[in-house]
Amino acid sequence: MVTHMKTTVELSNALLQEAKRVSKATGLTLRALMEEGLSVALGRHRSQKKFKLRDASVTGKGLRVGMQGLSWQEIRALSYGDRE
Repeated sequence: MVTHMKTTVELSNALLQEAKRVSKATGLTLRALMEEGLSVALGRHRSQKKFKLRDASVTGKGLRVGMQGLSWQEIRALSYGDRE
């Protein structure tokens, strides 16, 4: 069973140099530091709640009395009046 995979990741020079400095200062391997950072980032994304659009539908019983049978253009004209 494979528990590790090798992969290539492109990082900016500045980020890699900072990671190397932190790795040396903390005694962590660069690999351990990168795994920790990725784990933290993934945990933050997992914990974010998914966006759910609230129900903003209007309660009612359909078209107003007198509007049944009108075309869309007629309903639109009544809705917008002079604001067309």
